[in-house]
Amino acid sequence: DLSLLRFISAELTRGYFLEHNEAKYTERRERVYTCMRIPKELEKLMFFGIFLCLDAFLYVFTLLPLRVFLAMFRFITLPCYGLRDRRLLQPAQVCDMLKGVILVICYFMMHYVDYSMMYHLIRGQSVIKLYIIYNMLEVADRLISSFGQDILDALYWTATEPKERKRAHIGVIPHFFMAVLYVFLHAILIMVQATTLNVAFNSHNKSLLTIMMSNNFVEIKGSVFKKFEKNNLFQMSNSDIKERFTNYVLLLIVCLRNMEQFSWNPDHLWVLFPDVCMVVASEIAVDIVKHAFITKFNDITADVYSEYRASLAFDLVSSRQKNAYTDYSDSVSRRMGFIPLPLAVLLIRVVTSSIKVQGVLAYVCVVLFYCGLISLKVLNSIVLLGKSCQYVKEAKMEEKLFNPILTATPGKPAGKQQGTFKSTQGISTDENGSTSVTNQPVHQKENMPSLLVTSNSDQFLTTPDGEEKDISQDSSELKHRSAKKDLLEIDRFTICGNRID
Repeated sequence: DLSLLRFISAELTRGYFLEHNEAKYTERRERVYTCMRIPKELEKLMFFGIFLCLDAFLYVFTLLPLRVFLAMFRFITLPCYGLRDRRLLQPAQVCDMLKGVILVICYFMMHYVDYSMMYHLIRGQSVIKLYIIYNMLEVADRLISSFGQDILDALYWTATEPKERKRAHIGVIPHFFMAVLYVFLHAILIMVQATTLNVAFNSHNKSLLTIMMSNNFVEIKGSVFKKFEKNNLFQMSNSDIKERFTNYVLLLIVCLRNMEQFSWNPDHLWVLFPDVCMVVASEIAVDIVKHAFITKFNDITADVYSEYRASLAFDLVSSRQKNAYTDYSDSVSRRMGFIPLPLAVLLIRVVTSSIKVQGVLAYVCVVLFYCGLISLKVLNSIVLLGKSCQYVKEAKMEEKLFNPILTATPGKPAGKQQGTFKSTQGISTDENGSTSVTNQPVHQKENMPSLLVTSNSDQFLTTPDGEEKDISQDSSELKHRSAKKDLLEIDRFTICGNRID
C-alpha cells in the first residue's frame, strides 16, 4: 500500500505531543528564564561590588590620613600619659602608619617618571605592537596583584607580630622596602595602561581603541567553553568587578590628561564622551554575555549571584566587629584582587600634575573638596553597611559572625588536631596517624574489622614502602581536590578546581 501520495499525506498530517517529554522542555524553558535574569542579577552584584571598591579606594584619600594623624599624635603625646601597656601603638595604627609612609614615598618616587615622554614613546609604536603590549600589561597586572597583596600582608604581620614569639622573619625594614618597591612598580604598570588607553583615545582613526574593545569579546571565547563551578564563577565575578572599577579610574585619568592638554575646555569633554560610553558599554555587554552562557552551559542558577553578594557583604559586616582580624580595605584586596594603594598613588600623581593650585581661593576649594570626599565616604559606608546587614540577614549568615570557623593552630597541622579529636571519642591515634584499638570500648567490637583494615600496620604487611608513600600521597591529593570550599574561604587567587579564574 506504499505510495507517494500517502507518504506526503502522512508528512503533512503527522502530529507529536511535547508533554511526553515534559521534563526536558521545562528545563529548556528554565534555562531561557535564567539567561533573562542574568543581566539583572549580575548588574546588582556589580553595582554592589563597585561601591565596595569605591569605599576602599576613598578610604585611602579620606580616613587614612586622619588615622595616620591620630596615630602620630598618640605616639608624640605618649610620654605625657605614661606607658599603660607594652605597645607603643595599636596594631591597626601601625598598619595605618605603614600605609601612609608607603603612599608618601611612592608619590615622590613617581615624580621621577615622565608621563609625557612615556606617552610619546607609546604613541610612536605600531597598532599591533600596542595591542600586544596592552594584553601583556593585563597579564602582568594580575600576576603582580597576586604577589603584591602577600607582600603587604607580610609587612603588616611582621610589624605587628607579638615580640614574645621566636623570630622567623627577615625583619620589618626589608619587608618595608619590598612593599615600597611593589607599590611603585605596580603604579608604573597602571600608568602604562592608562597611557596606552590615552593613545587609543587620541588616535585619528580609532583603530587601536576598536582593537582593544574587541579584546573583550575574545575573553568570551576563552571563558564560555570551560567547565565552571560555583567557586570559579565567584572568582570570575570578583575579577570582573575589580576590572570594571579599575577601567573607570583609568578613564578618569585619561579624561584628566586630555582636558589638561586642551586647557580645560568643556567642549572637548563632549568629544571624549562617546568613546568613554563605548568602552563602558562594551565592557558591560561582554560581562553579561559571558556570564549568561557560563551559567547556561554549567547549569548554574541566577540565584548564585545573591550568594556572592552576601559573601561580599559578610566581609564588610565582619570587619566592623570589635574583634575583627583585618581592615575592610585589606579584605577587599584579598577577595577581589583590588589593591587601592598603587592606583591611589597614580591618581594623586596625575591630579597634582594636571591641576595647579594657586592662591587662597584655590586652597579653600581644595579643603572643601576634601570635606566633600569625606562626606561621600561616610555616606557610602553607611549605605553599604546597611545593605550588607540586609544581605547577610537574608542569606541567614548571622551565626557565622558570632561563631567563626576555627582554623588550625599556628605551628600545628590540622591533621594532628583531627587525630586528637578522634581520640576523645575512644579511638587514640599516634603521631604517625596509625589507628590504635587498644583503648577502644568493648561495645564497639563491630567496628574492629574496618579499623584493622585501614590501619597502617596492615598496609605495611601487604605493600612495599614506596607504594605505601604513593598511596598516602594519592589519597591526600584526592581529599584535597574533592574538598569543597565555602565562598567565604575563596580569595581572588585561590585555586578552585585546579585553576584560578
